[in-house]
Amino acid sequence: MNAQFLIESPQFDATTGIAQFNYGLHDKRFVEVLELPHGADATAAESPAFRKLLDLTAIVLGVSYFKLTAPLEICTPNIPLTEAERAFVIDVYENGLGEFYARNNLMRFGRLSVSAPHDTETLPAFPLPDRALLPIGGGKDSLVSVDLLSHVGVEFTPFAVNPKGPILTSVDKIGKPPIYVTRTLDKEMIRLGKEPGYYNGHVPSTAINSMIGALCAVLFGYNRIVLSNERSASEGNVVFDGRETNHQYSKSLDFERLIADVLANATGGTLQYFSLLRPYSEARIASFFTRETKFDHVFSSCNRNFRLAGHDGPLWCGECPKCHFVFLIFAPFMAKDRLLAIFGQNLLENLANEASFRELSGLAGQKPWECVGEILEAAACFYSLTRHADWHQDAVVKAIKADLFAQYGEPALQAALADCLIDSHSHHIPPDLAAKVAAYAV
Repeated sequence: MNAQFLIESPQFDATTGIAQFNYGLHDKRFVEVLELPHGADATAAESPAFRKLLDLTAIVLGVSYFKLTAPLEICTPNIPLTEAERAFVIDVYENGLGEFYARNNLMRFGRLSVSAPHDTETLPAFPLPDRALLPIGGGKDSLVSVDLLSHVGVEFTPFAVNPKGPILTSVDKIGKPPIYVTRTLDKEMIRLGKEPGYYNGHVPSTAINSMIGALCAVLFGYNRIVLSNERSASEGNVVFDGRETNHQYSKSLDFERLIADVLANATGGTLQYFSLLRPYSEARIASFFTRETKFDHVFSSCNRNFRLAGHDGPLWCGECPKCHFVFLIFAPFMAKDRLLAIFGQNLLENLANEASFRELSGLAGQKPWECVGEILEAAACFYSLTRHADWHQDAVVKAIKADLFAQYGEPALQAALADCLIDSHSHHIPPDLAAKVAAYAV
């Protein structure tokens, strides 16, 4: 059995907007298809920048197929890579799949290799208009970015891959024509992922969607891809195989810097990539969200009712760590009746949720494998609720108050709460835009 993962050269038809990606794993072959909107710039589709980005997209999309057996060699015989691009590929397949390895107990760090021709070509600058492509995930974060970009006068277009549920309703409320891409995974890969003898697990979806966004940026003319990843996305979950494993790795600042360089080099320096919310804690972002009410009943950060098959059921299940975390960070800043109207229930009054809230705030277990904020940040928000007239008598708040104070101490909790409201200088936002946003986000 051939112990390598083969990534073949992708194909793109500018007239139909169809991109096809072919993969080989042992004796099996897989095909993935992207359907991009019609009307792409024909010159852009033939440019070296687009060709380079299409090749890199093929590699990043490949993680979904690679993970079936997770071999040690990645082979791209017809896709040349620079040294920086090789490092990027290894990072995606090592750190991007970190949770997958940890949960399947697979040792891969430092053992993966990439077999590819060497690319030494410096690509020319590809001109792109000054406007932003803004990925919309259906949750609170990208909607805060909508508010910030709107108020500082940056032209933007909503973007999503396989939009459904809260993404569609949120974009409808935004009121700008979006760019949507349909991604069709190989059905045999999905079937095998459920079979004995094959692995399954988490993939770096932000990395995948970012590469698809980069294709659209070049084809339809955008010089910025603006993400909505907060500073807490850089905090990991557990240490496995000698390094920190992060469920949100492809939302982290380290990955942002890496992919930003790769996208810039592919376009001769014209395509920018950064997160507008990187300076902020989840709590600070929640406080921004409270300024606008029009998205209250269309957004959702709940993953339980937001799967591959589509959106099914209420916007918030009220039972998962993501629901609990979002409720917790909104509570200090949002009127109680408004928050209960959004969720349809009081998650802090139900003692069945206590164990989950204890994990979120570091009082038990480990940080959940979810896109949730820092443990100390959750603890700080709980601390604020113990002193909040609307929340201090709620069952979960009363149940964990003593343990919260015993574990952290009130001075540390006060300091953590203050830190939640201080903006970080560790970000990748262009200085001119950072200054405008900081002036508005007070």
